[in-house]
Amino acid sequence: MLTYSMEDRGGLTLYEYLYRRIREDILSGALAVGEKLPSKRALAAHLGVSIITVEGAYQQLEAEGYVRARPRSGFFVVQVARSTVRGTLPAQPTAEDALRANTSPEPEWKLDLKTNRVDAARFPLAAWARLTRQVLAEEGAAILSPLPNQGLLALRRAICADLRDYRGLHAAPEQIVVGAGAEYLYILLAQLLGRDAVLAVEDPGYQKIRQVYENSGVRCVSLPLDGEGMDPAALWASGARAAHLSPAHQYPTGLVTPIRRRQELLRWAEEKDRVIIEDDYDSELRFTGRPIPPLQSIDGGGRVAYLNTFSQTIAPSMRMGFAVLPPRLLEQYRKKLGFYACTVPATEQFVLARFLEQGYYERHLARMRTEYRSRRAAVLEAFRRSSFAGRVHIAEQGAGLHFLLRLDTNRSDQELDARARAMGVRLGFLSEYSQRRKAEFDHTLVVNYAGLEREHLPQAMVLLAEIFAE
Repeated sequence: MLTYSMEDRGGLTLYEYLYRRIREDILSGALAVGEKLPSKRALAAHLGVSIITVEGAYQQLEAEGYVRARPRSGFFVVQVARSTVRGTLPAQPTAEDALRANTSPEPEWKLDLKTNRVDAARFPLAAWARLTRQVLAEEGAAILSPLPNQGLLALRRAICADLRDYRGLHAAPEQIVVGAGAEYLYILLAQLLGRDAVLAVEDPGYQKIRQVYENSGVRCVSLPLDGEGMDPAALWASGARAAHLSPAHQYPTGLVTPIRRRQELLRWAEEKDRVIIEDDYDSELRFTGRPIPPLQSIDGGGRVAYLNTFSQTIAPSMRMGFAVLPPRLLEQYRKKLGFYACTVPATEQFVLARFLEQGYYERHLARMRTEYRSRRAAVLEAFRRSSFAGRVHIAEQGAGLHFLLRLDTNRSDQELDARARAMGVRLGFLSEYSQRRKAEFDHTLVVNYAGLEREHLPQAMVLLAEIFAE
């Protein structure tokens, strides 16, 4: 009779543990070819488990070919290659084991100035829930039917109205392509550019942009920024046929590209039928004056593809973005990529369309601007009043949810980071965003302040004072 200690199974279910132990005996030769396994009832009684447990183990062994069932006779061991290793087989990792092995636990930070996040508590969840119930009740079969590959027409119309009213960008719904976040749109554009394309990206810049394009087969060249954005001379010399830019509010420097430089970039694009990808990151969160008009709004040659998402203004988990393609790229998209299905669920598109149409989005943005303008002022004032105020220089453009802070210190970024981590503080450094080693990037922090609550500012300054101490 087969005897196993069922208490030693760890986190495995009874049937899986029994299946593995019998399989081990077959592979090791402890159970000979042709040997009959005990009856299900007899083995269940012997091990003190249910007949269903034994039946489950036997069925799995049969499905994998270790045993063969003979009608009215039982289960018999089949000839298989023997394992050269005697003893207990290593436990096969479960899905949870694999997840734990590949996922480092996120530390509980006392202070996190690196993560770029919005305050979810500010989002009008009650309004979103009400609109969701309306959509489920009123749209019926429409939310279960296939959508146009470029996205729900009602949503594309609402996006066009928002762009026209608040960004000064006039586009037709036919030009809009809705997709599951910025990264998905980067992949689409990489396929439009083709694998032989050379793409210029900003340096310093958001590293994931380069990673997505390069993983899609596009060769990227990192070009330096001056005080007005991407250097035109470097762009002309790069041999690039496309450029990915954030002229309204560059991350992480916060630079705003002025009209003169924008016109230079458009002349570069028009020279040899090149393309500019305008990533309008953070443009809605401008605290002084109106948002900077998009580059595409002054593009008379149809050379600019405009991208934006709702990650900053609603939530990062809202994996929804959109591209506004100029006619030439739109034609290429429909020819080459028109077979793709839309990647955003229908229900979310219906709800967001109503959220935009009924003014909820506009009011939400107004509240966000008010809140973050106040929060930014409080954070900047806390730095100015800190014990280390004389050793820091702050550069910020009155927009977005981050600013740069340069620290006068003899310590390297690595030393500062190590000290911070030891104290439970997470810092982000400008040097992490560059492919080049430049002394001017050293000791410069990218401070994402959106998660800093006013009541926590005194404690934050105390922690930073200890980290920054010479």
